[in-house]
Amino acid sequence: MSLVGSYVALSKPLVAVFPVFLLAWLRFGIGALAMATWLRKPANEAPLAPRTRGLLFLESFLGNFLFSICMLYGVSLTTAVAAGVVMSSIPAVVAILSWLFLRERIGRRSLAGIACAAIGIGLFSLQKGDAGAASGGTPSLLGNVLVFAAVVCEASYVVIGKRLTDGLGPKRISALINLWGLALVTPMGLWAAWQYDFASVSAPIWVLLVFYGLAASVWTVWLWMTGLKGVPASRAGVFTVMLPISAALIGVLFMGERLSPLQLLAFGIALLGLVLATLPERSRTIQAGA
Repeated sequence: MSLVGSYVALSKPLVAVFPVFLLAWLRFGIGALAMATWLRKPANEAPLAPRTRGLLFLESFLGNFLFSICMLYGVSLTTAVAAGVVMSSIPAVVAILSWLFLRERIGRRSLAGIACAAIGIGLFSLQKGDAGAASGGTPSLLGNVLVFAAVVCEASYVVIGKRLTDGLGPKRISALINLWGLALVTPMGLWAAWQYDFASVSAPIWVLLVFYGLAASVWTVWLWMTGLKGVPASRAGVFTVMLPISAALIGVLFMGERLSPLQLLAFGIALLGLVLATLPERSRTIQAGA
């Protein structure tokens, strides 16, 4: 999740150079090359059932394809700090989806966390004139909405990923969903590449692109799927706290962005929501004779 937050923030200079669909296509292409040997089925793994194939497609369509498009367009219209605050709602959205699809109970702390996340995002959206957004604040609001759509995609990715780890290894899941992402974005990526001047891209941007491709398609997916094999989906939501924190820190430390007092308050409320949503409920024990 720390790596995810980092590449969410670092994708902002990339979308200033590459069209969104070209950037997504290059990302999946880099991942496909890096994970070519991971596609081979292990001898002890059962053949893919139709349901598993469907889950792999959904995992890639929501967690790779739609997440990348919404996130890249979103961060191009808002700031890295704003994206970090909006993404602080991920644990709350994971809790809702876990309740809907995994039948996990949402306690009072989780409900309070969802409310704090909503208040924090609402306060942040009231801030006008974010850096990188056009005048009037409307593009920034649209950017925040797109980033929140990416949040829903990421939460779906957590829930579906937990189901996939029951029968597939982390490396094969990573390679298969990346291949689906490459297939989905290739038509639009080729169209964008056809009219793009690759000679205008500087060497540092190419280096950043390779890091982005490896982090987004290989390292984060493999680490996440490996962790999900031994961690419940609801508990995995705790660790998404590192995503908004690292995205905001990258924006402040390396991209010259600043937190206004209102944004700082919004961030604090959103982080309070993270704490409330992810702390386990204390079980009540009744002692005999009490």
